[in-house]
Amino acid sequence: MRDPSFGRSAALFRAFLREQDDPDAAYELLARDAADQIERLVPLEGRVVVDVGGGRGYFTREFRRRGAHGYLFEPDPAELGPAASAGPTGPGGTAAGPGETAGPGRTTAGSSGTVASSDRTTVGSGGTLACSDRTAAGSGGTVVVADGYLLPLADGAADVCFSSNVLEHVRDPGTFLSELVRVTRPGGLIYVSFTNWLSPWGGHEWAPWHYLGAERARARYERRTGRAAKHRLGENLFAIGVGPTLRHVRGRDDVEILSARSRYWPVLPGVVTRIPVVREFATWNLLLLLRRCS
Repeated sequence: MRDPSFGRSAALFRAFLREQDDPDAAYELLARDAADQIERLVPLEGRVVVDVGGGRGYFTREFRRRGAHGYLFEPDPAELGPAASAGPTGPGGTAAGPGETAGPGRTTAGSSGTVASSDRTTVGSGGTLACSDRTAAGSGGTVVVADGYLLPLADGAADVCFSSNVLEHVRDPGTFLSELVRVTRPGGLIYVSFTNWLSPWGGHEWAPWHYLGAERARARYERRTGRAAKHRLGENLFAIGVGPTLRHVRGRDDVEILSARSRYWPVLPGVVTRIPVVREFATWNLLLLLRRCS
């Protein structure tokens, strides 16, 4: 799909509306779209691609389909699902939006928030990763249970480091970004996207009522659905903004910003992120494409 375009945005939006009923279609489409965005900058074939917080692995599977050496690092084994032993399949998210996963550093029940693989993974022959012996059983070296704050990877192990819709679930986004930079080789690509708090979907499953207050929105969701909300502000969802994130990234000397844009906008996606205040509401989902400096 041409990016940006109204056709692309409409297709992604339609898939998102059907995500609960047909997660495979929604996440496979989003994975293809993300891979297309990466390949406009660097070919995936033969590259080492690290997917941090990718849930059940739709993105990793698409990267591997295109010839990359794709590896998924996920902190919460429950997010991998029973199919993890056969390779990453199944839905990569929930009502939090396309690509939503149990992100690194998240403090949800059942997730220890610790590194499950203590050995540093190194780059092996042929550009592949030599994964530690604590790699998820039966994953073929594809899935590693690990915390995004301390990835079991050597410095510069990845050609591409990828993180989709994770940053809003991280208590310390600066440290998380530093870890993505660390494991990316000089000249390598870092792909980071997240849903900012003041976007219409910032409250995730209880949006757009988060504009009236997080606790009120959460209580309304639980009252209307009869289900416990997955997210709680300050625990596994954080009020991250576009402006503060851009200022942080621009202040770093270890990355170059190749693009800072709305991920889903059909026209002029880079313009909305330049307008203070407006960008906090209109960006919806910020996409950062960064190059690791030498």
